[in-house]
Order: sequence, then structure tokens, then C-alpha cells
Amino acid sequence: MFAAMQNNTWLLALGGLFTVALLVISSDVAVKKFTGLSGFLKLSTTFMGVTVLSLATSIPEIVAHLTAAFGILSGTLDYKVSSSVVLGANIGSDVVQQTLIMSIVVFIAGGLRFKRYFLWKSMGPMIGTTVMCLILGWDGTYSRIDGAILFGTFIAYLYYLYVDERKYYKPHENGFSETGEAPAGVPTTVAHALRDGIIAVVALGVTIGSAMVALEITEIIVARTGIGGSLIGVTTLGVASALPELITAVSGIRNGDSGIPLGTLVGSNITNPLVAIGLGALVSTFWVPRPLVWWDLPWETITGLILWAILWFNKGKLGKWGGFYLIGLYIVYVVLRSIFFAID
Repeated sequence: MFAAMQNNTWLLALGGLFTVALLVISSDVAVKKFTGLSGFLKLSTTFMGVTVLSLATSIPEIVAHLTAAFGILSGTLDYKVSSSVVLGANIGSDVVQQTLIMSIVVFIAGGLRFKRYFLWKSMGPMIGTTVMCLILGWDGTYSRIDGAILFGTFIAYLYYLYVDERKYYKPHENGFSETGEAPAGVPTTVAHALRDGIIAVVALGVTIGSAMVALEITEIIVARTGIGGSLIGVTTLGVASALPELITAVSGIRNGDSGIPLGTLVGSNITNPLVAIGLGALVSTFWVPRPLVWWDLPWETITGLILWAILWFNKGKLGKWGGFYLIGLYIVYVVLRSIFFAID
């Protein structure tokens, strides 16, 4: 497929950037349609962010893991390289969201306020999910049993959120008027909802194709340059995969709704590992590079705990100084990762 480009690393890199851009654009289309469908189903904005939107914005990670898993299973993709790339992209995306993306959202919004209930209900499970991935991956693999544990935890968490949502749902918090009029972008009929669902599925198909191409190109670049696949995943695919969350969060702020950015950013950090890694491991198992358990997952855990503590002691407030702090954490993370853990 890449015979014409294999002798030119720069052309391969440009081709990889193009496919990553296509992946992000197609997933963004799917996100918008899923957003409208969640409104049609009358879900609160925070619940929508933590569940529906976090799933939709995690499409790149989920698709990449499943694409890699089936490629590994069929023998068309290298087990170690593909595993390291998608796991690096997954964990890198989470770190990017907790630090860089969160800081950008803070600067745009002028500050964010988290309810203490939200810290226990969503941020607590977010940190717990990272610790779970660290423990399960410490032996160097995510087995099918590990995949079942991760994905099963996500199903249990969804059930808990749904039961809680039925108790406290208020339609006006989701943009509906007092007379029940739906906000813009939300289907008003079953036919419109089906149409948006079809568009979302087509966009998902494009995402699958672009993810496969991006993985194949990355394998070639890793083999040629000797750079660790997980480092490429963390520094490039991880950032690209976090863009849907940024787009969705900024859109929520522009609409005057903080539930969307908070729910999406935190929820995606739960969805990425539990669903993407869980489903992928169920299909083929994954090899876990040592840098992920020695550096990336511990760093993500510490970052989450520090952010949680700052919010708790500041009564849920995150201002611009907090944004600068988060950017600093991201820079330190990437620099030290590149210096000490460049090779898997």
C-alpha cells in the first residue's frame, strides 16, 4: 500500500499526518451526531459528557485498539509495535486531557468550577481506572482476563451512572425550553435521529480506515527510525486523539455549559482505558512496554491526584494559575519521557 512512499521517510510522515487529520475530522463528525442523539434521548449534560460524549470522543482510541487487535490476531500487524503505539496513544491522550486540554479550556472559560459531588462521582473513578491499568499491566501484558475486568468495570460504572441519572435528571439543564422545545442540533423526530445515526456510523467507518492506515505507517516509521512505538503514540497520536475532547469541551463553553467540558474530559479518561484497552485486550491481548508502567501510568495517577487535591482544597475552583500549572506538568512529562524513555 505504501510501496511508493517507503523509500522516503518524510513522505511517510506526511501521509501519517494526513491520515491522523482524517481520523480526527471523521471522529468529530461522529461526535456531533452522537451529541445530538444524546439530547434526543434526554440525558443531562454532565451525564452526556461522562458517558455518551466520552464514548464518542474516544472513538479514535477505541477504533485504533480494535484495529490493532484484529491486525495482531490476523498476523498483518506486529504484536509489540502495534500494542505499544495504541497503548501509548491511549495513555498519552489521557495525560494530554488532564493537563494541556484542561488548561486550554480553563483559559478560554476564564476558570472552571467542579462540584465536590462531581469530584467523588467522576474524578475518583478516573484516578481509580488509571491505578487499575497500572496494576493489570505490571506483568507486561494485558490478557483477555484483564480486558474482561476493564470492560466489565466500565459496564458496572455505566449502570451506576444511569441509576443516579434517573434520580436527578432535569430537562432544562440539557438545553430544553420550559415548553419542551429541543435545542439546535438535536433531532426532533425518530426519522431525523435515524439519519444522524447513519451519518455517525459512516463517519465511524472512515475513522476505522484512517486508523488502520495510520497504524501501518507508524509501524514503518518505528522500524526505520528505532524510536519507541509508545513514544510516538504518546507524543503524536495521543495529542491528535485528544482533539475531539478539546473541540467538544470548547463547544460546551461557548454554549455556556460547563457540564459538557467537565463531563467529557473526565469521562473520556475513564472510557479510554476501560473500553479501548479492555475490548482490544479481549480480542488479541496487548504487550505493555515498560515505559508505560514505569512512567506514563504513574505520572497520570500522580497528576490526577494532585489535580483532585487542588480542586478539593480550592472548593472546586480551577483558575488561570491552575491552567499554567497543568501546562507545566505536561511539558515536564513530555521532556522527561523523551529523554529517559524514548525506547520501549
